[in-house]
Amino acid sequence: MSGSIYTLQSAAIAFEAPGLGGEATGAQAMLHGRIDVLVTSRIEDVEAAWRQLTSTSIESPGQSFDFIRLWVADRKLPESAQFYVLGLVDGQPVALLPLHRKRVYGMPIFTWFPGANAGCYAPVADMDRLAALGSDGRAALWSAMTSKLSGAGVVYLRSIPVEVGGHAGLFDQLGSTISVETLYRSHYSSWAECDTLQRSKTRRKHDRQQGDRLAAMGEVTFCELRNSDDTDCAIETMFQQRSARFEAMGIRDPFVHDRLIGFYHQAAKPGSGVDVRLHVLRLNGDIVAVRYNVVHHRRMFCLISSMTDDPEIQHGSPGKQCLLHVMQTVFDQGFTTFDMGSGFTDEKRHWCNVQTPLRQHYIGLTPLGALTARAHQNFQRTRAAIKAHPKLKSWIRNLRHWGDQITGAGRRDAVKPSDPSE
Repeated sequence: MSGSIYTLQSAAIAFEAPGLGGEATGAQAMLHGRIDVLVTSRIEDVEAAWRQLTSTSIESPGQSFDFIRLWVADRKLPESAQFYVLGLVDGQPVALLPLHRKRVYGMPIFTWFPGANAGCYAPVADMDRLAALGSDGRAALWSAMTSKLSGAGVVYLRSIPVEVGGHAGLFDQLGSTISVETLYRSHYSSWAECDTLQRSKTRRKHDRQQGDRLAAMGEVTFCELRNSDDTDCAIETMFQQRSARFEAMGIRDPFVHDRLIGFYHQAAKPGSGVDVRLHVLRLNGDIVAVRYNVVHHRRMFCLISSMTDDPEIQHGSPGKQCLLHVMQTVFDQGFTTFDMGSGFTDEKRHWCNVQTPLRQHYIGLTPLGALTARAHQNFQRTRAAIKAHPKLKSWIRNLRHWGDQITGAGRRDAVKPSDPSE
């Protein structure tokens, strides 16, 4: 490896490995291992280990090497803002923390690179080896990895599932936590299984009625676009539809405000390394609904969805009709998991049979950082309470929308490039 790398060799650790004890007693064996930690500011230095750790599956595009490499390049992040912390046990990569050092309200923090733009997150890890370490071994590993971080007061790791890779509690020792969100997924072996378990007779009738209303307006077509196809029109239409939806709801448009539209265009280009699938529903040739997905092996992650704001066309529920086609396509193609992200919606209620709590993790690196972590946890609890109160939620949205109208924030012509460290 090259670049800015620091090596730490910890004292030998002991950990329990389930199932490795004596055959007669069935007791767990006490094993010993050495933890090494490598920290670099160059993503290329950890590429081999990263790809090894994600060779089977990921929990989020935020764990994908190619997705993060493209993100870092698009945001023009300097090496001083990038930290890749690799933990090894007995010389074998076990966990990786890809972290962005940025300023939030003037305070430097370590956090995931894409923020809220990739659904859930988790440390990139060999989940089976991580589980074999036991709680004490994992605590030692996380402590060794985070102790090498400097230049910020707190590590904030949002939206980590409580269960990954069939193992629960692998990240319990990674700082203090708070649960505020739920992740929704559809997990089926085939479309036939999904259709049988998720759609009742009444639901099928309702879907047919919606489809008939849409078909009465003209020719309805559905297609899947990949990186090798011309995706520009579909992506641009999707973001225009999202902007109209945000405007109607009184919410600032994060894709415009954070200058993210170009990134999603680049990810869908040939050679990006990111396997993008766009699902597009058209009415008389016009795009009326879009879903932007990222694929990794047999999992598909939906990152963005949109539909037309035309009230007449909305009567035919183009968004729901598009999703119906998507579910058929996904599971007919052999995918086993369709990830629809966090946050409850009616569509997720209809289609998702797996619900996993997500937790925010905090590690205070300094006294001020620890205080900030506690304050942010209180903020998260307050935010969750506001979301659960419809009138208060609406009032906050209107207040923010009013502020954006005054400042011009969120308009495409008003957004200026910001400091990449922000």
